[in-house]
Amino acid sequence: MESIGVPWFIVVRYLGPPLFLVLVGGALLWWRRPARAWSAWTALVVNLFAAALPFLWLGFQALFGRGDLTVIGLVMTLLQPALVASAWCLLLLALVWEPRVPAPAPVERDPGEADRTPENVG
Repeated sequence: MESIGVPWFIVVRYLGPPLFLVLVGGALLWWRRPARAWSAWTALVVNLFAAALPFLWLGFQALFGRGDLTVIGLVMTLLQPALVASAWCLLLLALVWEPRVPAPAPVERDPGEADRTPENVG
């Protein structure tokens, strides 16, 4: 990471909590699978991607020499909070959205069933 000008402790500081959230959240999703598990998994991965986005951007700049484009840097600065907000919205959606359960099919009864009397056995 020093090759792109970022010390390792900064990377650990920014990527540690989202990575811990993926590990603990993944364990909880594996242990107690909610109705919308895909939404929770997507939220965890998007949150981790949003945390890694500045380092990916710095790596891209170092690799291709495009550090002079400040407009793209502004877009990246606005994109990271938007990704974090969308990840939390997905997680909230996974928690509160109830799955639709189809109504049970009506039971067809024999038309002559009401006229029958139960036999008294005993």
